[in-house]
Amino acid sequence: MTVIRSSLFMAWAILWSIVSAPLVVIAALALRGLWGYRLGKLWRLGIQWGVENLLGIRPKVIGLENMPKEPCVILAKHQSAWETMTLQDYVPNGAYCVFVLKKELLKVPLIGWGLAAMKMISIDRAAGKDALDQVVTQGRERLKQGFYVILFPEGTRVAPGQTKRYKPGGAYLATHVGCKVVPIAHDAGELWPRQAFLKKPGTITVSIGPAFDATGMSEAEVNRQAEAWIEAEMRRISPHRYRDAARSNA
Repeated sequence: MTVIRSSLFMAWAILWSIVSAPLVVIAALALRGLWGYRLGKLWRLGIQWGVENLLGIRPKVIGLENMPKEPCVILAKHQSAWETMTLQDYVPNGAYCVFVLKKELLKVPLIGWGLAAMKMISIDRAAGKDALDQVVTQGRERLKQGFYVILFPEGTRVAPGQTKRYKPGGAYLATHVGCKVVPIAHDAGELWPRQAFLKKPGTITVSIGPAFDATGMSEAEVNRQAEAWIEAEMRRISPHRYRDAARSNA
């Protein structure tokens, strides 16, 4: 059944992207304003329809009241492609989100073109400090325009139970702009593994942590606070992934 579900979803995602992704690009370039984001949301909701009705994956959200009503920086765990779509549903008042992503993704047919048209914050990760300055310049503009900025501080998708060093991009943006930071933990990788065709039905837990103000903090302090909350919450929502580590530390 999992093979059938996954196959149907893949067919639906390809078909829906072929139909809707060109509309996102056309809307962003021709109509300008928020039309690219509106059509991008339409594409995303179509994909999410397939996730829920074909794959049988649905979210359970904890701490939604912690999301600030004003634009902020969101630092989230990254385990799959699922959260890149669904986390956008948890910002208030119908606001839109932008992601900080590597510029190579903009070259991906259809999806990448749509991301480029919607002016996501794209950076050259090999540019060192210049890349961080790009994040601040573009991020400050997006926040002023009312967009929430989502970053995955580990920089890549990480398997459940594992962690990578938290990179400074999101913390650098938050401290230089002076805005709130929201940490998010989730277990999407349990059902939607990285680069896996087969996806299992079930419930993904998303936990939104307390927001904190990065004004006056250093990048290291912001990262430490966000990482401490996220990794502690991961152990709460996915305890089976950390039993071996707990035994080895005993």
